[in-house]
Amino acid sequence: MSTTKIPPQMPRTRDGRSTREAIISAATRLIHVHGYNATSLDDVLRESGVGKGNFYYHFKSKEDLGYAILDKIVHGFLERTLEPCFADADAAPLGQIRFFLDRVLEAQRERNCVGGCVMGNLASELSDVHEGFRTRLATLFTAWHARLVSALEAARGRGELVQVTEPETLARFIVASIEGAILLAKLSKDIRVMEQCVTELKRYLALHEVRS
Repeated sequence: MSTTKIPPQMPRTRDGRSTREAIISAATRLIHVHGYNATSLDDVLRESGVGKGNFYYHFKSKEDLGYAILDKIVHGFLERTLEPCFADADAAPLGQIRFFLDRVLEAQRERNCVGGCVMGNLASELSDVHEGFRTRLATLFTAWHARLVSALEAARGRGELVQVTEPETLARFIVASIEGAILLAKLSKDIRVMEQCVTELKRYLALHEVRS
């Protein structure tokens, strides 16, 4: 009776796209906690399990990788966090803003206040020293501000917001307040700080709401 030998299975290899994504994902995790400047290329290679040759096949430099990370962060925030909160055209605009605040709070709760806001971290670290990164980050914050302005203008148009409210100013205050709240929660490692800030931000928003 003869037996058939089964050839040993070869380890699975990544295709080009998955290799690129592995590099971006690993670098994003490291940069979120340690910052861009403190994350070395060797750190990224070790975390991703990718060789240096493969890295340079996909990225010209660490700076090129940084641009790819920012593009992914911007796309992900807009597509998965910001826009879904405002997708229902028939929903009350102020309710959508409150829902967005709750979503941001829940994201920090899931992270245990570790890492803070990767967008805010990078803006603080790089805006004064790297114009390319500053420009990409400004695009995201501009889109975030514009979405809030649109919702506030819609609320005012529906008679839900007092006419003296300036949507541009209030939207900027909301963005700044959220970023500050995330920073304080990161510093204190206490989600209650974030919860208190979101509660007060909702209370402030209510001051601009027309009372029925």
